[in-house]
Amino acid sequence: MSVLFVLAGIFIFGFLIAIHELGHFLAARLCGVRVSEFSIGMGPLLWHRETEETRYSLRLLPIGGFCALGEDDEDTGDARSFAHQGFWKKLVILAAGSFMNLLAGVAVIACIFATASGFYVDQVAGFSEGFPLEGKDGLMEGDIFYKIDGWRTYLRGDAALFLRFNDGQGVDIEVIRDGEKVVLKDLPLYRGTYNGEEGKFGLSVGAARIPASFLTTAKFIGYQTLDFVQQVWFSLIQLFRGNVGLSEVSGPVGIVSTMTEVGNASKTAVAAFENIAFFGALIAINLAVMNLLPIPALDGGRIFFLAVDGLSMLLFRRKVPVKYQAAVNAACFVALMGLMLLVTLKDVGQLFMRGGS
Repeated sequence: MSVLFVLAGIFIFGFLIAIHELGHFLAARLCGVRVSEFSIGMGPLLWHRETEETRYSLRLLPIGGFCALGEDDEDTGDARSFAHQGFWKKLVILAAGSFMNLLAGVAVIACIFATASGFYVDQVAGFSEGFPLEGKDGLMEGDIFYKIDGWRTYLRGDAALFLRFNDGQGVDIEVIRDGEKVVLKDLPLYRGTYNGEEGKFGLSVGAARIPASFLTTAKFIGYQTLDFVQQVWFSLIQLFRGNVGLSEVSGPVGIVSTMTEVGNASKTAVAAFENIAFFGALIAINLAVMNLLPIPALDGGRIFFLAVDGLSMLLFRRKVPVKYQAAVNAACFVALMGLMLLVTLKDVGQLFMRGGS
């Protein structure tokens, strides 16, 4: 079964990249922009079909694809070239790839949640002996967590995650109590020794079940999507603060490996399929958000330069020279590839260590 899970992981990862490029392709066609080549797969060419303006190709390696818009950054005088388009058409084409990843993630979540009988959110389940903040002015058993330190607790597991990264010097908590929101600002909830264990907050987090209905299911599909988006931002902030190291960042090899572990840990084949698909939805939404970050060499970086060009035209009646944009994109692309190589080597090393243990 492990081989099947590896193949499933590779397929999902490749599919998400390919559908990203399909988003660019469809948006370009809808905007009347010329596409010189649209490819499924990377590497050596297996098959191609030429039309009057587009080459459709199938390549050997099923790890993504690409959408070539010709001379992307240089205006050649072709009215249908990407460079000849206005701000809004360029923005739509550049953002369409991430939109397709987001759409794919939401579709998978919707399919999985469609058969759910209920959904779970975090609530206060009880307190350790000696816990000092139990009561109306603090926390009460049955309180539903709403926010912790400004982060929304959409689903089961969020509260434990956000409390884990709290500095232990007090917490901002919002809870739902008897249908009303209670705000506990700077609650003196400190880490201490409870039940013989150090570094604990002294409260236990349980789960409240909310029965499924059409409206509830639709709401929790949205919640799960927003939760995945929030997890990306939360992880980036923890990485920036140094609370999470690069050793905990995974590339394609690590992602496929994790998918395999998820499949092997599932009790049945159906559960494995659902769990891998759910993890795939997380990766899809992760790709959607990460690719829109204003980092050169990513779509978000090109959108950033697009905005800078618009502002420069408004203020100075001239754009940032293409050669400077190209140089920054090239430098960041090399840096990004270098980082991906390091992460991949780390992932491969961990695979060998697991195999030898």
